[in-house]
Amino acid sequence: MDNRIKKYLIIIIGLMLICVFLFGIIWFQERTSGSLEITFFDVGQGDSILIQTPSSHMVLIDGGPDSSVLSKLGRAMPFYDHTIDLMVLTHAHSDHVAGLVEVVKRYEVEKVLYTGVPHTSPDFLVWQDLIEEKGIALVVAQAGQEFLFDQVEFEVLYPFEDISNQEFEDLNDSSIIMRLNYQDTSFLFMGDAPVEAEEELMGYYGLPGSRDPGYPLECDVLKVGHHGSKYSSSLEFVQTVGPEYAVIQVGEGNRFGHPHKMIVKRLEGLGIEVFRNDEKGDIKMVSDGEGVWVEQ
Repeated sequence: MDNRIKKYLIIIIGLMLICVFLFGIIWFQERTSGSLEITFFDVGQGDSILIQTPSSHMVLIDGGPDSSVLSKLGRAMPFYDHTIDLMVLTHAHSDHVAGLVEVVKRYEVEKVLYTGVPHTSPDFLVWQDLIEEKGIALVVAQAGQEFLFDQVEFEVLYPFEDISNQEFEDLNDSSIIMRLNYQDTSFLFMGDAPVEAEEELMGYYGLPGSRDPGYPLECDVLKVGHHGSKYSSSLEFVQTVGPEYAVIQVGEGNRFGHPHKMIVKRLEGLGIEVFRNDEKGDIKMVSDGEGVWVEQ
């Protein structure tokens, strides 16, 4: 072997070692960041939320009304990571499920949580067929279920029982409600749940302080139900939950007039800082387990 070939081999091996070293640093930083990151994607008039745990597990709640969630995931997730550890479909309306169709096609989804409530919309049927075709594990949501990713806990608060195969006049009434706990911080995800579901929650879980170690409806961040419509976020419920921040997933200039001015005024009147996708675009919140802040 002549000296020129040896020289090229040394350069190639050196470059490979540098790449391995850099990948090692990236992997270590991802695994030891110590921060929980939650991004409320601006996907127009719909919901889509990506949660990245300190150990780099990915949880996706809803997918928005179209495939724009793919570009959002591409920017938010590490380029080498194509795994969604848990996908949650709160309910089968197209502004929550449509984007999940392409996600299931292009990402490795480990587990899916949904209500099991049937729906005839094309987006939902295609999504369901893809999950069956890929053999992805399906879990029907029911209060009391917990999904643990190291120190991050996802708890299903609603529905209270298995509602699979039941028919609902309004699918919003079936919407999954979840709480995320990370050390001393918590997030409450309301999907499109209406006031009636809020009342059921307060009745089911009792009054603040009645449970140990903490009241399950209290949170630092509230993902406001049903895009801030007047049919969710009652005064009593918001006072009971007592968040520091509220996030409204809503599209600019939407035909529904969301969020309702009364709801925004109610939240702000209680001293809650409100963030809206139609005003801020993507909203990224970070928690170190002790506090929560918005990353600008």
